Amino acid sequence: MKDKMLFLLRKIYRLTDKIAFYPTLLAVLGLFFTYVLIYLEENGISKYLLDTFPSLVINNTETARSLLTTFIAGLISIMVFSFSMVMILLNQASSNFSPRLLPGLISNRRHQVILGLYIASILYCTFILVYIEPNGDKYQLPGFAVLFAIVFMVISLAAFIYFIHSISQEIQINNIMDKIFSISKQRMLYLIENEKYNEGDFPNASNWKAYKSKQSGYLQNVSVENIAKIAKDKEVKIDVAAVKGLFISEKSTLFKCDKALDAEVIDSITEHFDFSKSEFVDDNYVLALKQITEVAVKAMSPGINDPGTALNAIDYLSQLFALRIQKKDKSFIYIDDVAYVSMATVNFKTLIFQVMAELRTYCKHDVVIVEKLLIMLLHLKKIVDKEQVNYRNIIDEEIANLILDAEDVITNERDLNYIKSMA
Repeated sequence: MKDKMLFLLRKIYRLTDKIAFYPTLLAVLGLFFTYVLIYLEENGISKYLLDTFPSLVINNTETARSLLTTFIAGLISIMVFSFSMVMILLNQASSNFSPRLLPGLISNRRHQVILGLYIASILYCTFILVYIEPNGDKYQLPGFAVLFAIVFMVISLAAFIYFIHSISQEIQINNIMDKIFSISKQRMLYLIENEKYNEGDFPNASNWKAYKSKQSGYLQNVSVENIAKIAKDKEVKIDVAAVKGLFISEKSTLFKCDKALDAEVIDSITEHFDFSKSEFVDDNYVLALKQITEVAVKAMSPGINDPGTALNAIDYLSQLFALRIQKKDKSFIYIDDVAYVSMATVNFKTLIFQVMAELRTYCKHDVVIVEKLLIMLLHLKKIVDKEQVNYRNIIDEEIANLILDAEDVITNERDLNYIKSMA
């Protein structure tokens, strides 16, 4: 039962990344607050306030109706403009930077909350307008509720001003890359701090029984702690073969086990694998490297021709790779100092090759970009520990490939000699 609750909570958490989640939630809260105010009006709160604080109550029916009608029309106009700005942002990010940036921009919770505030205010004003009695006396007029409509309108205007400021910041590529970098850095630091790895604590899983995936999609998250508890209860060891963040097709190996498992246990384990049709940097730092790389490649395309952005992107990549060097290619999940689960990740060699192969293909003709890439690789080589000989060899191989590609396209001898002297 506990596992099912955790599974349900994970599904609800995924809903928070949808653009309609917070607007819908705030709209429901707006309706609830409307009926609370109507209930208070039915119990004479406006009459009480009119006797006690008359300045807080609007007791003219025509004034109240005019105010509410104006508020509804104005809020609808503001909401339409805000939605239009969001669409412009998404279109520009997709065409100028990378389509991979869209899920992160769509899931901006501040913008979702602002749009939800507009919708909640519109619903509140509409229902209060309907509630006004056309021929009622001043005590039947919901004066106190109309006062709250004015408050909501002021809050909505303040939110609109903040929205304009925020959207103008979000559309700048430097801020987009900085946000991606900050989220992925936080994620990597968390993984490094909680990583436990001792090669002798877990046996070789190459000949273990393999269990296939029953669905396809991006492996968004794996609840390895819960899988470790299952492994301890069943006295088995589990090797998670699927790499988090990558696309897993049906019938691909999901995990391996040193013993045969029955159908019930297999189902309980696979419940802790979350699949999604989209990717988010919050859960997968590898996606941050892909996104920043694609921004650099797009910036170097003839249509954009923005080498400055590419140089900034390489600086961010350098910092992320410096963090990735501190992380192992595998991690174990322990319970009472016993390793029950092995979790695979994208290894350093594959990661740096994918990034460098893309950059070499599209940026090798630019001497300044090649120089910047060399500076990045030489910096990484300098900070690698002496014990990590394989990491040094991987970086040396990437430097050699970069020089080889540069020699094919750069015809100026002076530029070539300068690059070779750096290497």
